[in-house]
Amino acid sequence: MKLPRPGGISATASLRKDREAGERASDAVRSQAAGPTDPPFRRVLVANRGEIAVRIIRACHELGIEAMAVFSDADATAGHVRAADSAVRLGSAPATESYLRGDAIIEAALSGGAEAIHPGYGFLAERASFARAVEAAGLVFIGPSAESIAAVGDKLAARRLARAAGVPVVPGTLEPAAVERPDGVEAILAEADGIGFPLFVKAAAGGGGRGMRRVASRGELPAALAAGSAEALAAFGDGAVYLEREVRPARHIEVQLLGDETGTIVAVGERDCSIQRRNQKLVEESPAPGLTVEERRELHELAVRVARAAELRNAATAEFLFDEDRRFWFLEVNTRLQVEHAVTELTSGIDLVREQILIAAGRPLSAATIAAAHGATTPGRHAIEVRLTAEDPARSFAPVAGRIGRWSMPSGPGVRVDTAIEAGDRIPPDYDSLIAKILVVDDDRDAAIRRLARVLDEVEVTGIQTSLPFHRFVAAHRGFAAAELSTDWVAAEWEPAMESDRAAALSLASPVAVSVAEEAGSRTTTFSAVSPRLVGGHPSGSGWARAGREDDVDRWPAR
Repeated sequence: MKLPRPGGISATASLRKDREAGERASDAVRSQAAGPTDPPFRRVLVANRGEIAVRIIRACHELGIEAMAVFSDADATAGHVRAADSAVRLGSAPATESYLRGDAIIEAALSGGAEAIHPGYGFLAERASFARAVEAAGLVFIGPSAESIAAVGDKLAARRLARAAGVPVVPGTLEPAAVERPDGVEAILAEADGIGFPLFVKAAAGGGGRGMRRVASRGELPAALAAGSAEALAAFGDGAVYLEREVRPARHIEVQLLGDETGTIVAVGERDCSIQRRNQKLVEESPAPGLTVEERRELHELAVRVARAAELRNAATAEFLFDEDRRFWFLEVNTRLQVEHAVTELTSGIDLVREQILIAAGRPLSAATIAAAHGATTPGRHAIEVRLTAEDPARSFAPVAGRIGRWSMPSGPGVRVDTAIEAGDRIPPDYDSLIAKILVVDDDRDAAIRRLARVLDEVEVTGIQTSLPFHRFVAAHRGFAAAELSTDWVAAEWEPAMESDRAAALSLASPVAVSVAEEAGSRTTTFSAVSPRLVGGHPSGSGWARAGREDDVDRWPAR
């Protein structure tokens, strides 16, 4: 079944509107002489943990704002607590008893004299009810309004909104499936026949693959609906599910959006997030490789249309699939700062967190943001981010908890590391496994990949298993270098190698010998060495480097 071709994009009028509004905003910002002389807020509470909390705290300090942290018992000595000016305990380790307690967070902000709350990403960041409660308490929510979050937080509502705005959505249903009505099964099956198989059952609320089921044939649909709805109910408190056509092969590309109180909404670049596993992103880059200027312009205009329909203020991201016929299909809007926001910061030169805070204080988009939006279709640099996680990529990326031993992150030109981790820190099992974001930027994609390979050679982490071997594998892969990307990349390239020959995968994954260091003992098992790196003819590493590092660079559990 061929997907319908979306109608053409007539962007001239809306682009002119944004340009005129942008010029007014630029004039307003330039009138502030050297920029805002007074901090937009005196004190901000950061309702998150880990690297994103540290990132927000740093932005606050650069603006002259005091930063309050919150923490669970598992995070009493964590990096974000150490970085803040003050910190308040929320509760015990489980997120439901700490970082998801909106009432406790608001009370901490009020009692601590905070004027605003920044939610970061995850936890309460996209809960309209939390944003509304923050505003009701007389505080400023640093993010989109509760109304905007509600407008696109439900994926079905977002699909309807996008369609009404003339943005092509992935073929599927626009209303929840009547899962609880036995008499509705035939109607659902008829809708599925019209959409075509294979398709997905998806949760209307939430994301991250929860409630999602791939359905290859008509007979699989009833069971998939029941299982998907049950998982969605357990994860999000809402069992509503819908049907969506599978678009495959496809790339996952998202657009960074910013909007202010004047009604100006701009796109400041896009990111390719196709290298993912089970809908969890592993590698991101900006700009998306291989797009023409005209395709970028079309994509950015589609994203701005959706944002305007939702009356977006502050930061958000519109996500799309890009199919083999080079068509864009709207997926969803995330009304928050994304994990991968930093790659856009490196290519655009914009501090997105600073912009969020200033917009929340009523300031217009900065002149730098307007300029970046005007140049977003012809980017002059390329950035790549890898998510270093406490996971075992040889065991289906299973999460790993434990205490960090040696911790040495890379540096040098065009390198950025966002983390809250130090040597000796404990990685708790209670939260997301992300421990650092390692980023590089250079003049073009080839140079950025070479820099990434060098940077990953320098990373040293012991005590726990990390995803480092996978990232080295990606940096060395010819298909990645050729931008042969799709959401099936990991399943096609990494997992078969793991299943067929772990030693061969290890040899590609690391430029030095890979060791197994037992946290509780001193015995070290070392796998033998490696094949040359595949990108740019870079050798696998000298014997001197191997001898100096083989005992503590990588840790890979034995069979």
